[in-house]
Amino acid sequence: MNTETRLKTSVCILGSGPAGVVLGNILLHNGIDCIIADRYDRQEIYARGRAGALESTTIELLKKHDLADMIIKNGHIHDRCEFRYPDYSIVFEYKKLSGGDVHYIYPQSDLNDDLIQKYLNAKGKLLFHHEGTKIGQTSDGIVVDLYDKVNHKSVTVDADLLVGCDGYHGIARQSIPEDAVSVYNKPYNYQWLAILAYAPPSANHIIYALHPDGFAGHMLRNEKITRYYLQIPLGDRVEDWSDERIWENLQRRLAKKDWILIEGKIFEKRVMSLRSYVMEPLRYGRLLMAGDAAHIITPMGGKGLNLAVQDAGVLAETLIDYYRGGHSLSYLDRYSEIRLPYIWRAQEFSYSMLNMVHVPEGNDLEDIRFRHKLSQSKLAQLTTSATFAKNFARNYVGII
Repeated sequence: MNTETRLKTSVCILGSGPAGVVLGNILLHNGIDCIIADRYDRQEIYARGRAGALESTTIELLKKHDLADMIIKNGHIHDRCEFRYPDYSIVFEYKKLSGGDVHYIYPQSDLNDDLIQKYLNAKGKLLFHHEGTKIGQTSDGIVVDLYDKVNHKSVTVDADLLVGCDGYHGIARQSIPEDAVSVYNKPYNYQWLAILAYAPPSANHIIYALHPDGFAGHMLRNEKITRYYLQIPLGDRVEDWSDERIWENLQRRLAKKDWILIEGKIFEKRVMSLRSYVMEPLRYGRLLMAGDAAHIITPMGGKGLNLAVQDAGVLAETLIDYYRGGHSLSYLDRYSEIRLPYIWRAQEFSYSMLNMVHVPEGNDLEDIRFRHKLSQSKLAQLTTSATFAKNFARNYVGII
């Protein structure tokens, strides 16, 4: 039997990924009531986390709100990366060039679960297995219809404001009329095969391999599991890449004299479409957008998770000021005004780095040769231009 429940709150948050749960924690800590709803349960949310490189700016934000204790305790500090050609490599020590800033390597799944537990410990309301079905705005509030997939009933949330942290395919983004925002979208003409294996890291830093057959990445996760990436053509499917073919390509593209790639059991592989996407502005009436619901960025440079957390930090401060100051709704435009320049700077950095380490695709051989030389020139500047290297390091470890 379908029954209905009605709830009321100041801020309703769709999605309990990094953006949603960071926002919820900060709001609760500052006395603003909120409800988080997620279509998945806690175990499913944990299984979806894949990133893990946390920038210095992200760590400082989490520290500020007492949300970084487990990262500081269990995370691994990394201060360098390597750009590897078949015949030589550049080890880029970005800590020395960025004023001492580093990355913390800490799996997104663990970070997200830590933050969910903090939110629940603070008596925050989190509705697992509640899927958004409809959003309606009025002059004095916003109404969110949810479907409780466990109890098979409708739940309606009346709120002052709604924050969409439910990803690109979520109902928040889909509920915004096309003519209400400007959308910028950039697909790429190659894709990545993302691999997780029970294999200890073969190096204590990230490796970006530049090989004539295509890019390969060696990414750190923990002492027992390593993530790898392979540049593959559009149209390739997971079924086209056997474990043997994956290891053969990784061995060839990551090869370096007197260095050994440690193999292990592959337990996950998936094809990743690469694209960049930004929505402007980040507000539609009483609906505000954060994380992947507002922007998609390529994995190159590890910016996605960090942008989501930093969105939440700025949005939380904006909402706190909005409530405490008794401002009009237009005050919330500050969120877009503050965040969009940072989002575009991150997009530019990721796009530039993507082109720097990938084999150009296409049929125009002259264009490919030209872009390849541009890539070589940019990489060379890491060792020949102190100004370029310092700026690259600063942006790599955290857009400021």
